[in-house]
Amino acid sequence: MKTLTKEFWFAILSWTTIIAQFVLLLEARMTSVIEAVFRFFTFFTILTNILVAIVFTALWLKPKNKFSFFTRFNTISATAVYIFVVGFVYNTVLRFIWEPQGLQRIVDEMLHLIIPIVFITYWMYNIKSNSIQWKSIFNWLMYPMIYLVVILIRGHFADYYPYPFVNVLELGYSKVILNSLLLTLFFGLISSVVIGVVRYRNK
Repeated sequence: MKTLTKEFWFAILSWTTIIAQFVLLLEARMTSVIEAVFRFFTFFTILTNILVAIVFTALWLKPKNKFSFFTRFNTISATAVYIFVVGFVYNTVLRFIWEPQGLQRIVDEMLHLIIPIVFITYWMYNIKSNSIQWKSIFNWLMYPMIYLVVILIRGHFADYYPYPFVNVLELGYSKVILNSLLLTLFFGLISSVVIGVVRYRNK
């Protein structure tokens, strides 16, 4: 029987929070169940927290073949970038535009504050690779760039955008494209910091 390590408990924490958010979203939905499910998976916060949960799960299982991609230090470092941006953007911009109550507030704090802190702390205490190169930045940017393209395409047909800074209906395409470029540059900046920290720690 596998030992219940810290990775196991972090995985449980992440999966429980994601499931709780899914249930809360369905309970508060003002659309069909199918549309609500689609909207759930258009949030970068949700997708990235799922990625965190998968990484912790894979680290606990330590598979030799399946899911080994998620145990690579490169993948873990990229995930640290993504979840940092989730926490930073929410706590500097989005936190002030709504006031969740009750269980939703607890789940909200878990998704945008506690889990980001847990994962980034875990990453910092497990820096043990000097294989990350500066060119990794371009690979790491693929996820947020594809995400932005997908939600803009879906938003065009569904008239729904998960975040106000990509809401074409209110801002127009020119402003949204500018916001998307700035956000991509921010991802690149944080990626540079993460890679720099890794390379410095391994000297």
